[in-house]
Amino acid sequence: MNEFDFIDSLRQRANSRKHSARVLTGIGDDASIIAQSADRDLIVTTDLLVEGVDFHRGATPARLLGHKALAVSLSDIAAMGARPFWSFLSIGMPRAEWTTNFKDDFFEGYFALADRFGVTLSGGDVSETKQGIVIDSIVLGEVKSGAAVKRSDARPGDQIYVTGNLGGAAAGLKLIENGARVKQESGVRSQESERGSSPTVREGVITETLAQASGLTDEPQSRSDEDSIQSLLLCQLQPSPRVGWGIVLGEEALATAMIDISDGLSSDLNHLCRESNAGALIDSSSIPLDDDVKRLCGRRALDALALALHGGEDFELLFTVAPENVSRLPKRVDGVAISHIGEITDAARTIRIRERDRIWDLQAQGFSHFKD
Repeated sequence: MNEFDFIDSLRQRANSRKHSARVLTGIGDDASIIAQSADRDLIVTTDLLVEGVDFHRGATPARLLGHKALAVSLSDIAAMGARPFWSFLSIGMPRAEWTTNFKDDFFEGYFALADRFGVTLSGGDVSETKQGIVIDSIVLGEVKSGAAVKRSDARPGDQIYVTGNLGGAAAGLKLIENGARVKQESGVRSQESERGSSPTVREGVITETLAQASGLTDEPQSRSDEDSIQSLLLCQLQPSPRVGWGIVLGEEALATAMIDISDGLSSDLNHLCRESNAGALIDSSSIPLDDDVKRLCGRRALDALALALHGGEDFELLFTVAPENVSRLPKRVDGVAISHIGEITDAARTIRIRERDRIWDLQAQGFSHFKD
């Protein structure tokens, strides 16, 4: 029994004894949907980060760990098409960490990201552990009643898109495992992860950040291997949750189904199709590979496409759009583009991938706890 088998068993047990009619969607999506008032639904998610499994302490500066602890939960809220508002954070740490600057640096990173999206830390808990750091992150957001985007509403003919680029976080993890270390806590990817404030949507107009308008998103003309390595490390350590895209796709009723890419494209597309009782056909040439992954993989015997398909932790959004709404999609939100990678089919739970003239089944090979 792996992680997802166990979650399915819990889902069945919970549904058989659900005590509150206000729980509209519980276990099985990126977040739960709870009826809050006549016109608002509450979106709630929780994430657990465990030292040695979800992060390597020696390779992760405390400030970046604080950032990531919030980012992974913000990504879940974005995947539901919701706006984040409140957070709760519980952390356990050994006494040795308590006596250092770790906790202050951790919350410096946490609050920096929270301030960017107007999220209020509203509570939590602190405990001592005998070994290792354990973090429990909870984020709550809101949507208009009935407007949450779930995994279960993709239909045959819907077009499949992803935000940003894929494979960078997985490449960053491999670099960390091979001894690479980040040399600065921000800067290399600052054009994505540190720029601007929370996006807004007014009368269907997407407001871009001043940083994009002033050209900060331009690729430098020359880039060293060390620049690429540092950028990939920050893909893993300082992910950028696509909150702006989530808000646009939800509030403009553009996405029919959505999930964030935390376990890997192959696995997360499988989750979405399973919940929608549908299949998918994607085109390998359309999958947006991280530029630094493409630059470095050839010289390091790594498969850039495999990293993008199965690596995970990119925390990009994977979503589907009805054909009649494709023309309404913005080109960019907060400077982040999207890529069309395929189409939903009626072959239930069958994911296929095309590479030139060859088509084969794409197995879910992303990350799973307790997998053999």
